[in-house]
Amino acid sequence: MAKKEQATVTVRQTGSPIRRKADQRATLVGLGLNRVGRETTLEDTPAVRGMIAKVAHMVEVVEK
Repeated sequence: MAKKEQATVTVRQTGSPIRRKADQRATLVGLGLNRVGRETTLEDTPAVRGMIAKVAHMVEVVEK
């Protein structure tokens, strides 16, 4: 049987984690981001969407 294609979401960091709470910085690291302008592609799961929502003021979802 063929594997189903997983939906993905691409996220770009637009804000700096300087002067942010430690849990927000850790969330950025969990998303694979660590520098303004970096992009990462992740599986589109409820957990990832929750992480994006938590740091929505520092990231943007990229439409490709």
